[in-house]
Amino acid sequence: MKIGFSSADEAFREEVAQWMAAHLRGPFEALRFRGGPGDEHSFPEERKAWERELASVGFTCVGWNAEHGGRGLSLSQQVIFHEEYARAGGPGRMGHIGEGLVGPTLAAFGSKDQQRRLLPGILAGTEFWCQGYSEPGAGSDLANVQTRARLDDSGEYWLVSGQKVWTSLAHEADWCFVLARTEPGSRGHHGLSFLLVPMHQDGIRVQPIRQLTGTSEFNEVFFDQARTSVANLVGAPGDGWKIAMALLGFERGVSTLGQQMLFQNELDEVIRIAGENGASCDPLLRQRIARAWAGLKVLRYNSLRMLSGPQDGRLAREAMIYKLAWSTWHAELGKLAMDVLGAQAEIIDGAPYELSRLQSLFLFTRADMIYGGSNEIQRNVIAERALGMPREVRG
Repeated sequence: MKIGFSSADEAFREEVAQWMAAHLRGPFEALRFRGGPGDEHSFPEERKAWERELASVGFTCVGWNAEHGGRGLSLSQQVIFHEEYARAGGPGRMGHIGEGLVGPTLAAFGSKDQQRRLLPGILAGTEFWCQGYSEPGAGSDLANVQTRARLDDSGEYWLVSGQKVWTSLAHEADWCFVLARTEPGSRGHHGLSFLLVPMHQDGIRVQPIRQLTGTSEFNEVFFDQARTSVANLVGAPGDGWKIAMALLGFERGVSTLGQQMLFQNELDEVIRIAGENGASCDPLLRQRIARAWAGLKVLRYNSLRMLSGPQDGRLAREAMIYKLAWSTWHAELGKLAMDVLGAQAEIIDGAPYELSRLQSLFLFTRADMIYGGSNEIQRNVIAERALGMPREVRG
């Protein structure tokens, strides 16, 4: 669990910190601390250019093996990179889904041809991905997927029909990985396949989901006989559930430590404001700030424990509790931020929704306990898969 940092690691930390300080300037200065959760709609083209800037010095896909074009950094240096990136205010990564989810999945399950065709665009920051999992009737209950795919008469293409929802940055994506039902009459996690579908074609319609704040970083995606080559099936037909679950395991990898540094930045802002407006003199708020600080340390230690095991996509017990733990902690931070702001929390700077950083934090954390698997579903996963308890009775 303990990650020690050698002198070479500390030299790498200095390299990353200096590079970030030198490059988050000029055309990229406006990106500092922007583009994260709840702010993903901001500066999309500039953040794509930032991906290419990172790629130019090998700061994309730093944990990928050299055979796939990555730097093959040690675990300790990956931790350093993600922490220093977040500490410097590096913007939300447009390439996160490709780098953190698709890339490791193709490295583990993809064919050599798929790796050759698709990994370089992720590595170079020139091709972007979105996730085709959730549907109107299959959110937390992902095994209820109804999107279907069938082979065309030539046997050369899969034809995908159905609807996905809550698809972040689908309007900016070049590719979508789609969990689809390829075995007629199948139910649950049986008969599902994992398909890689190009987004720029007539059979796909992306419709933004407009929020009360006026933003729409996620979308509904409609597939109407959308085509993808048989060469874009990952694994074999019917392997979709196994691959989809492994992908979720990769999602809870080293980048979780970068996520926690973003949380630290938010907590630091809460502490700063509490010191300035006198909220820190309230003993109850002081206790809540202390609990938030301690809770974030626990999240970090659990992540280090999680990362000490094999990074093969399997969900260890430590990984199974992570989504429930961070989403609950973050939601409490959002409420704490509003209480520290006091009456100022109810005032916006301008119309229609010119929100402050902490107001945006509060509003977006309301969704943390729903997306990616609601807290209720997460507790079932922990009970049944981690603790071996009997399955919940289902009607």
